Amino acid sequence: MAPITEVEGRRVALSNLDKVLYPATGLTKGELLHYYATTAEVLLPHLRDRAVSFLRYPDGPDGQLFFTKNIPPGTPDWVTTAEVPRSEGPARMVLVQDLASLMWAANLVTEFHTHQWVADDPGEADRLVFDLDPGPPATVVQCCEVALWLRDRLAADGVEAHAKTSGAKGLHLLAGVRGSPSERVSEYAKGLAVEAERALPRLVVHRMTRSLRPGKVFVDWSQNAARKTTAAPYTVRARAVPAVSTPVTWEEVSACRRAEQLVFLAEDVAPRVRDHGDLLAPLFDRRAAARLP
Repeated sequence: MAPITEVEGRRVALSNLDKVLYPATGLTKGELLHYYATTAEVLLPHLRDRAVSFLRYPDGPDGQLFFTKNIPPGTPDWVTTAEVPRSEGPARMVLVQDLASLMWAANLVTEFHTHQWVADDPGEADRLVFDLDPGPPATVVQCCEVALWLRDRLAADGVEAHAKTSGAKGLHLLAGVRGSPSERVSEYAKGLAVEAERALPRLVVHRMTRSLRPGKVFVDWSQNAARKTTAAPYTVRARAVPAVSTPVTWEEVSACRRAEQLVFLAEDVAPRVRDHGDLLAPLFDRRAAARLP
């Protein structure tokens, strides 16, 4: 029987705590849950009020991976849910609102992915996102060059960008926006991706076509679509090692010369939070959110 722990007055079953999820580093499920518990203060604000998709990997990243968008079977009745629009009709999804819900969800062994809108107002995007994905032999080093160009281009339109590692190969740029539906944000993001390709033709591609991507950075603007989700800040990724989608400073982006400089594992995050706080906290200031031109 799975041990039961009490989290903020809720009874949460935690299972297989000694199971090694990441053989490359020896990280166990118990250690993964400890990571989420100790990172909750900065993680939860990025999940709260957003419908969450789970990319589950219960046997580790080498096992089966599968997306769960609908409420998983066995979800406790105290976990908050919300009805969200989908092209095939409304569906009900999980909202991770508190520590108890986070620990219940983390016990499923999952990456957390969120939309660029909150569940109470799915008609308006409050985030703009670019996913910078390098095609080998390009790496995150080249992503940093593109990120700096996009940062400056966004600033010219009064949009302040913030960066985080994807936790995989590339970078994510995020900005707070207001007053625009997802379709308008997608249109704007695509326009900037096309501009980036024109300005940096040897470095950037804005189309997903695989044959165009070797040695270049794919500026994926499409994750601004209302139906799309992006890996949340501070989520651990289902990769060979427990890499985290980690907020970074622009100084770190500018100084990156080797890909390993922007790889952060679960054990690295707590010291960074102590030193920097949440580098993405400005995204929560609605007064600073930009209106797109």
